[in-house]
Amino acid sequence: MESYQDINARTIGQWVEEGWEWGKAITHEEYANAQDGRWDVLLTPTRPVPRSWFGGLKGKRVLGLASGGGQQMPIFAALGAVCTVLDYSPRQIESERMVAEREGYSIRIIRGDMTKPLPFEDGAFDLIFHPVSNCYVREVKPIFKECFRVLAPGGVLLCGLDNGINFLFADVDKRERLNTFPFDPVANPEQRAQLEESGDGMQFSHTLEEQIGGQLEAGFRLTHLYEDTDGAGTFHEHHIPTYWATRAVKEG
Repeated sequence: MESYQDINARTIGQWVEEGWEWGKAITHEEYANAQDGRWDVLLTPTRPVPRSWFGGLKGKRVLGLASGGGQQMPIFAALGAVCTVLDYSPRQIESERMVAEREGYSIRIIRGDMTKPLPFEDGAFDLIFHPVSNCYVREVKPIFKECFRVLAPGGVLLCGLDNGINFLFADVDKRERLNTFPFDPVANPEQRAQLEESGDGMQFSHTLEEQIGGQLEAGFRLTHLYEDTDGAGTFHEHHIPTYWATRAVKEG
C-alpha cells in the first residue's frame, strides 16, 4: 500500500507541474540581490522572517528541513551559509539542484523523510529552517526531538506551523460541514475522501500542545513567534491567522 508520505510526494509533484507557488525557484536576479544584501525569506505564506531571527549567516551550517523548491536555501547560500536540504518531493529536490547548478554554489541535497530519524550526526547544524510542512505529517513531536539532536548547542530552530484552522470546514468558502478534530485522513475515511476530492494529498491538523509544547518537550527554549494568514481566501479576508512562525534555541 502506498504510504501517505508517497501520496504527498506525488501530489506535490503535480502541484509543481501546475505552477504551485511554493514550487517556484528563485530567479538569478533574486539570488544576486541576496548577495548584495537585499533579501527576505518566508516560513509562512506572507510575513518575511525578521532578519534578527537569523543572526549572521556566513559560515553557518544550515539545514533546510522539508525546505526544497529552490526558494530559501539559495538565499542562505548567497549569504555564505554552508547548506544542506532534506525533502521528500523529487520535484522540490530537482528545483534545488537546478538553482545550485545555475548559480554555481555547493549544497548537500538529500531526499529523505522527516518522519524518520534524520541522517545526520548529533550537533551537525547551527540553524534549521523548517517552513510550513507539518500539515503533511501525522506526528510532529518526533521531528522536534530530531531537530534538537542534530543542532549544536546554541543552535536555532525556525519553524512555520499550520495552526489547524484551515481544517475547520470541509468547504471553507461555504463554511459548511464542520470537521471533527484531529483532522486525520489515515484514521478517518471521510476526511480522506475530502482531501482526495480536492486533490490535496494527505494533510493533518496539529494542536498548540503538539507543536509549541513539542518543541519545549524536546528541550528548546522558545524566544519569538508571530502569526500569519493564508494570504488569500476566506480566512485571510476575515483576518484570521492560520499559521504560526516560531524561533526556538537549543541552549548549552
